Amino acid sequence: MTEAEIRARTDSYFNRTREVVEKFGDCRVTYAVFLRRPVISAPRLALDFLAEVSAARGTPFEVELKYPEGAWVGAGDPIFYLSGPMAALSDLETLYLQRLGPPCVAAHNAFQMCLELPQASFLAMEARHCAGQEMQEMMAYAASVGSAAARKEGAKGFIGNANDATAHWFGNEAGRGTMPHSLIGYAGSTLRAAEMFHDTFPGQDLTVLVDYFGQEVTDGLAVCRRFPDLAAAGRMALRLDTHGGRFLEGLDPAESYAVLERHVPGAIRRYRSETELRHLVGTGVSAAAIWRLREALDEAGFPKVRIVASSGFGVTKCRVMAEAKAPVDVIGTGSFIPNTWSETYATADIVEYDGVPRVKVGREFLLRKNGKR
Repeated sequence: MTEAEIRARTDSYFNRTREVVEKFGDCRVTYAVFLRRPVISAPRLALDFLAEVSAARGTPFEVELKYPEGAWVGAGDPIFYLSGPMAALSDLETLYLQRLGPPCVAAHNAFQMCLELPQASFLAMEARHCAGQEMQEMMAYAASVGSAAARKEGAKGFIGNANDATAHWFGNEAGRGTMPHSLIGYAGSTLRAAEMFHDTFPGQDLTVLVDYFGQEVTDGLAVCRRFPDLAAAGRMALRLDTHGGRFLEGLDPAESYAVLERHVPGAIRRYRSETELRHLVGTGVSAAAIWRLREALDEAGFPKVRIVASSGFGVTKCRVMAEAKAPVDVIGTGSFIPNTWSETYATADIVEYDGVPRVKVGREFLLRKNGKR
């Protein structure tokens, strides 16, 4: 980022502060950089930005990272302390905070989601919900950080994402995915879309979206019967993305309860909020819907065909799916993107001026004593 871009994109009062400090005499300052809510530390993009500007300006900045990438951070705990000349740091606050807060909150969400369903693999499908390339990069990075933290706890975590540009965060060269609803519409049938895809990409595993015509079970089994070798080899998956305005084929409220009663009766025998009940036995991709599709596949002799589920799989839905022991193999989701954006606001306060501790009233908890808080 050029000096002109920094000046144009930062808040004007920081630019003016820099000019005042340059006129009346620079000093060495230390910032405490933190969020007001618990997060998973995801500081790399912010620190890379600071390193880039430091090199371009020929001015060294000192970073004391208190919580390494992937560590859990309590509310109000500084993730890092940043020290250097006040004139060189004043106009950077807006820009490095932009690169810190959203990834930390999204990483925390991704971490929680992976822990709720440790046996499922996740695919990051957030890109089309992002506000441009910078946010896309931040969210993919965040999912990778949260996933890595969850893998240390035994979860499978995120195995990839949906586009090439950010696939590197997951150790991949390319994004993953097979077909959107538009390809089903183009082909005229779910089966024909599967045939077209397999003919175009014969070496790839086949994941088929089965909800376009509202015949998830019928169309899913038809595809399995058309490609029995792929099904038997575990190289086929059916993806559920059933619209929230209707039930999966063959289900209604009563039958949804019956499906869970057959497989996980305990899941429906305790108090549930309205949201939890919807995730269990409601419309869309419910736990009952996943169980029903698994049931149909097993009864038809396709036990190795995997189930991919998408549609609103945030922390709460993942938790309900775990309680219902939903037999889902892969979750496609972008729901680690923070819901309440104000929670992503990171803050930086100067806590030392030329080595003298000083901070605004109410933020004394940020001060360090003998190198410690």
